[in-house]
Amino acid sequence: MSDNENQVPEMINGDSHDIRSLLSSPERDFLVRNNGQQVKIDSLKGKKLGLYFSAHWCGPCQRFTPRLVEVYDELFPKGDLEVVFISADEDDHSFNEYFSVMPWLAIPFSDSDTRNRLDELFKVRGIPHLVILDENGKVVSDDGVGIVREYGVEGFPFTLERVKELKEEEEKAKREQSLRSLLVSHSRDFVISPDGSKMAVSELEGKTVGLYFSVSSYRPCIDFTAELVEVYKKLKEEGESFEIVLISLDDEEESFKQAFEIMPWFSLPFKDKLCDKLIRYFELSTIPTLVIIGPDGKTVHSNVAEVIEEHGAIAYPFTPEKFAELSEIEKAKQAAQTLESVLVSGDRDYVIDKEGTKIPVSALVGKNILLYFSAHWCPPCRAFLPKLIEAYHKIKEKDEAFEVIFISSDRDQSSFDEFFRGMPWLALPFGDARKASLGRTFKVVGIPMLVALGRTGRTVTKEARDLIMMHGADAYPFTEEQLKEIEAQYEEMAKGWPEKVKHALHDEHELLLTRRRIYTCDGCGETGHVWSFNCDECDFDLHPKCALEEDKGSKDETEQEGNTKEGWICDGEVCTRA
Repeated sequence: MSDNENQVPEMINGDSHDIRSLLSSPERDFLVRNNGQQVKIDSLKGKKLGLYFSAHWCGPCQRFTPRLVEVYDELFPKGDLEVVFISADEDDHSFNEYFSVMPWLAIPFSDSDTRNRLDELFKVRGIPHLVILDENGKVVSDDGVGIVREYGVEGFPFTLERVKELKEEEEKAKREQSLRSLLVSHSRDFVISPDGSKMAVSELEGKTVGLYFSVSSYRPCIDFTAELVEVYKKLKEEGESFEIVLISLDDEEESFKQAFEIMPWFSLPFKDKLCDKLIRYFELSTIPTLVIIGPDGKTVHSNVAEVIEEHGAIAYPFTPEKFAELSEIEKAKQAAQTLESVLVSGDRDYVIDKEGTKIPVSALVGKNILLYFSAHWCPPCRAFLPKLIEAYHKIKEKDEAFEVIFISSDRDQSSFDEFFRGMPWLALPFGDARKASLGRTFKVVGIPMLVALGRTGRTVTKEARDLIMMHGADAYPFTEEQLKEIEAQYEEMAKGWPEKVKHALHDEHELLLTRRRIYTCDGCGETGHVWSFNCDECDFDLHPKCALEEDKGSKDETEQEGNTKEGWICDGEVCTRA
């Protein structure tokens, strides 16, 4: 919205407004509905109002508006709430299209003066924005969006006092938590099975119950559901008292039904009001999430999805004691890790070269190995590949007992072939089932990722990508001892350098000698690491070689022939004081 030239008073929570003078103009004493109906502003007196600042072009607004519509539709019949749309749209067509999905009132789009005035009055700095006024026109909250998002209808009348009350209720509910308090609502005391039949929540009491938060179309949820089905069936076969209740986060009912019909457990009904409450209650931050509720109705663990992916059914009953046991098992497994235990699975005991020739894993035993998790579709992977190839060739020159194995996340054979064609090392075949187990073993959550295995097959580090980026081939064999040696070299390197320099490329401030992980030199444009002459205030970096070199135009003829300046020693990369 454009600025209004007229001065307006500052609005704070607690300010009161006359609704007629707030929403009207000298030419207009009405608001409009999306069917063209005019509604007198005086008819709003005595109602709570939500002033909704929003726009068709705004993505967050488009996502929030349906949520507000749900709340409005439930409250409007009671006569408790009216909403007024104050548009930030840029043309009449966009306004009309957006307003057509809103069941409430609006300031006419033609009245830009009033819209601008309200925008300034309520200090709208971002949209969607929802200001709540009580029956007397008093501002009770300017965070209506946050309250509606978090609490929905339960947040009504959307005051700070109501939010405080709800938080206190939640804290009490956590102290007194039971399976009934989690899963039973005023209108429902049952869960449903895939065939639509109902089962009382009381039938689940006394069991270990997993609350499964999932979106059916999301690939990680699809993959995890398949694993969870196998774990569930195994535990049921073993006679364990374990159940699962799906908390679907799907937007489309058909998607929910298609996904749920292949699940052997129970679910809350689609779009049940408790779904949002449980999301907030368990502070859901990722999916898939499987919350474990113990036989006493208390929360045992906030999310065991990763544990199930790694350990399967043996993680049951997901208690602290079981996790301590699994930790000891994992430590023993890591201590006994060999290249064969990592890379061999059944008759899959080989990797391939670029001609497709099978190379037995046994032929790689005793070598230092890098497992390279990557994919052609991934821009950071493509950017990192030349750096890794350069390091690979340098390392191979020093030690033939070294190899890299590409583990692809490509989506099809042709993409794999194209990417692998430019690599000078080995790979798992495309689509190899070992890729999934390797991802779980090394907890691969992002690519590119490099895992370094030592000559015994034990893990040296899972941070080899960062080490290659910082130190190149010098990081090999990626051990603590090698990193300490590199660190000592860097400290020695900097001993002759000044702590501060002035440079013509950045004469505003002095540049300080600073440890930097990775940066781009503002002098030559190349990547640098470890040492920089840096101005933190301006985010300006120079390589030491750029910061310390003399002005080319001031060099004498002797210096231009390649001799170093008196008092300096240059090694081709860095000039240091003698």
